Amino acid sequence: MAFPSAPYDDDDSNPSGGLLARESAGDNAPALSISEISALLKRTVEDRFGFVRVRGELSGVKRAASGHLYCALKDEGARLDGVIWRGNVQRLNFRPEDGVEVIATGKLTTYPGRSNYQIVIDRMEIAGEGALLALLARLKARLEAEGLFDPARKRALPFLPRVIGVVTSPTGAVIRDILHRLNDRFPSRVIVWPVLVQGQGAAAQVAQAVRGFSALPAGGAIPRPDLVIVARGGGSIEDLWSFNEEDVVRAVAESTIPVISAVGHETDTTLCDFAADLRAPTPTAAAELAVPVHAELAAFVADLNARQRRASGRMLAQAKERLDARSQRLPQPQALLQGQAQRLDDLGDRLRLPLQHRTQIAAALLSRHAGALRPALLTARVERARERLAAHRLRPEAVLQRIEHARGKVVALDRLRRSLDPEAPLQRGYVLVTDRAGALVKDRHSAQETRELTLKFADGVLDVTTADATAPVRRPAPKPRPAAPPAGQQELF
Repeated sequence: MAFPSAPYDDDDSNPSGGLLARESAGDNAPALSISEISALLKRTVEDRFGFVRVRGELSGVKRAASGHLYCALKDEGARLDGVIWRGNVQRLNFRPEDGVEVIATGKLTTYPGRSNYQIVIDRMEIAGEGALLALLARLKARLEAEGLFDPARKRALPFLPRVIGVVTSPTGAVIRDILHRLNDRFPSRVIVWPVLVQGQGAAAQVAQAVRGFSALPAGGAIPRPDLVIVARGGGSIEDLWSFNEEDVVRAVAESTIPVISAVGHETDTTLCDFAADLRAPTPTAAAELAVPVHAELAAFVADLNARQRRASGRMLAQAKERLDARSQRLPQPQALLQGQAQRLDDLGDRLRLPLQHRTQIAAALLSRHAGALRPALLTARVERARERLAAHRLRPEAVLQRIEHARGKVVALDRLRRSLDPEAPLQRGYVLVTDRAGALVKDRHSAQETRELTLKFADGVLDVTTADATAPVRRPAPKPRPAAPPAGQQELF
C-alpha cells in the first residue's frame, strides 16, 4: 500500500512543521515533559502568590479520614479549590460549613494530578459579623429541627442541690461572683471544672467538662453534682462563639444532670442557652436560681412550723369542745349505778337469811349425832383392825419356801446352759473347726473348699492347711473280713 507524498518537504524551512520532531543545534525552546512543566508552574505560582488573603463563600466542605479538610471558595464569577491540612484544621475557631463567607489566608499552589491550582489555607476566619450571624442562624435552625431546643426536654432544677458543678474559667471574676452569691444565699459544696471560655480549644474543653460531670459515678471519690452551671462573662459575639459551637450545644443537651446556662450578660444569647434546662441572665443570677436564700428558707420553715402548731392546737381545741358538748349529754355515773347498787343490797339481804338457816340446821344435826360418839366404840374398832393386821403378817416358812423354789429354777437353767455350751463337747475329745474368719465349718465339702482351717481343742488352738480341693480323696482300705467258717462249723460268738 503506497502513502501519498507529503505536500511539503521535511526541512526547517517549512513553517508548519514537519512530520518528525527535530531539535536543531542552538534551539532555545527544548521540549518539556508534563511533569517538568507542572513543576515550573508550581514554583512560579508559589513564588508569585506565596501569601494571599482570599474572600469567598465556602462550598463543598468535606473532611477526609486523614483529618484534612477540602473545600472550595467561590464568588459570583469564579471558583478556587482549597485544602486545610489536619494541623491547621484543629486550630480553627469555628466549624466550616457550606454557604459561610470567610476570609482564607494561605498560599496558592498547583495540583499536577488534575492540572488545576488551589489555595493551601493556613488560617480561616468568618468574613464579618454578618456572615457570623448567618452561620449562627443556620446552625440554630438545624439543631432546632433535631429537637435539641424543645421545651419538653427541659428538666426541673433540684430545690436544694447538695453539690453544684461549675464549668468556667478558674481565674475570672465569674467564679468569684458565683461563690460569693452562693455563700450569701445558701452555702453549698461547689466543684469547679476549669476550662477556657474563649479562643482556640475552648469549645472542646467546655463540652468535655459537661460530659465529664455526667460521667461521674454516684458515690465515687468525686461527688456527682446535682446541678451544673455553665458560666462566662459578657463579650462580643466573637468572644462568646465557643458556646455556639455544635459540640458544646450537644453536650449540654445530652447532659444527664440539669444545666443552667449563664453565658454573657442579659442581652447576650448563645445556642447553649437554648439547649440548657434554664437560662440565667448573668452568672450571679445563675447562683441565685440554683439555691434558695437560707434565711428566707429558715423563716419559711419556722412559719410552717408555727402554722402547724396553730393548726394542731385549733384541732385539739375543737375536739375538746366537741367532747365537752357530748359529755354533757351523758348521764352521771352515779345515776347509772344506782339501780345495780340497790339490786346488790337486796341480793345480799336475801343471801344472808339462807346461810343463817343452813347453819342452824347443821348445828342441830351435830348436836344430835354428837351424843352417839363414845370412846369405847373407837377403841373396839382399833382392836379389830390390829387383829386383822396380825393375821396378815408374813411367816418365815413361806418366805423360805419361795426362795427354795426360785433356787431350783436357777439350777435347772444353769444345767441347760452347760448342756448348750458349744465348747462343752471339747472336754470329751471333740474338735471345733472354723475358718480363719471365725466362721464355723460344719461339713466335709466346706472343709475341702477352705485352704486354711483352725481346730480348737479343749487345751488350745491348732491352725492347719487342707489339701488341694481338686485332688481325689483317698479313703482307707476296708479291713478284710474274716473268712467264713467251714461248713458245719458253728461260730463261737
